[in-house]
Amino acid sequence: MWRQTFSFSKWIAFLQRQARDWQVTVLRTSMDRLAYQMVLPYLSIYIVALGASKTQLGLIISLGMVLGGLMAPFIGWYIVQIGPKKIYLAGIGMLAVAYLTYGFAHDWTIAFGAMLAYWIGFSVSIQSCATVCGVCLANRDRATGMMICETFGAGLLGIIGPVLGAMLVVTFGGVTVSGIRPLFFLAFLFTLGTFVIVQTQLSNLPGQRARTTAPNVWHDLQEVFREGHHLKRWLGIASVGMLPMGMVFPFSPVFAHEYKDANEFILAAMVTSAALTSIVFAIPLGRLADRLGRKRILYVTIPLFWLSNVILVAVPHPFFLLVAGALQGFFYITGPIAAAMERELVPAEQMGRWIGIARLTKMLVSASCTALAGIIWDYLGPSFVFVAFIAIDLVVRMPLLITMPETLWMRRERALVH
Repeated sequence: MWRQTFSFSKWIAFLQRQARDWQVTVLRTSMDRLAYQMVLPYLSIYIVALGASKTQLGLIISLGMVLGGLMAPFIGWYIVQIGPKKIYLAGIGMLAVAYLTYGFAHDWTIAFGAMLAYWIGFSVSIQSCATVCGVCLANRDRATGMMICETFGAGLLGIIGPVLGAMLVVTFGGVTVSGIRPLFFLAFLFTLGTFVIVQTQLSNLPGQRARTTAPNVWHDLQEVFREGHHLKRWLGIASVGMLPMGMVFPFSPVFAHEYKDANEFILAAMVTSAALTSIVFAIPLGRLADRLGRKRILYVTIPLFWLSNVILVAVPHPFFLLVAGALQGFFYITGPIAAAMERELVPAEQMGRWIGIARLTKMLVSASCTALAGIIWDYLGPSFVFVAFIAIDLVVRMPLLITMPETLWMRRERALVH
């Protein structure tokens, strides 16, 4: 049964029936992840080495998230008006500016500007990418398609990124400012390459429908809530689900380096281990989510990410950090499955506005917890940052998720009605 479900011929048929625009976004996202995975193990260490405290690190990331979140509803409106391609290119351009600014930074305040540019670019590009996927992928292929993107991005190219980053860091002086700086210039070149790919290969997708009035978040919220179901609960689930982007991942390399004696190779290997998890598990779990339901897979993958935090804090030897890194990879598997649920809660015509509203909520909640994480680190202790996330996830997200209906069946029922 397993062999029949995941046969090679089925994957070829799956890829062949997908729209070219989806294939272009998979390539672009993979290249973007290559650049990001290359700098990820060292980014927070770099900012701290430039003079930032852990509280300041949390505030830097927090303010970037707030800015990216506030832009989300407006991004959705412009995508509806003019289509995703131009917005996509603007986001990629901001990512290029961010990496270049990081490369030239000689003080943490300059890195703060780079962080703001990064979160703007990330928010704009990821929302455009999500819109393309929402338009191109059929309901029966949604989780699988998103997992294929995750496998190539966080998986295959995610392995190359940390290895390449570690080689450059060693060449230029180790885990220091001068050793890390060249990574950002190479990431800038990769990002320019993705700009060219989108500019030349992505079609000029039209806007979803005409709309002349400026975006009104409150009005959009009311309209989306009228046409969708269970959305308020989902905003709580999704907001907590995004917390690791600010509470866990920025602080993990600093914790591993300062308290577990992780060198540049261990730091890179942690990210590589997470990428291997995506390669092995992302597509099979995505396919199971399209067959058995999203919630069942989330019930398995979410606790595995909790375990990664426990191992990071508790184990004494750097070797076990590789196990923690591998388990962190389940966060990148959980994300696309949750995103499939998020897109299935509203009608297609509300997709752009719903994604914008959901992103605004997630970013604002995550920003507040990220700022709090830096304060917890400096005043209570670094271990409490990771324990706090597990507690929030266990107390808030899991009970809400249990009360949610299975959106895979909702989609099928809606399709039968129409």
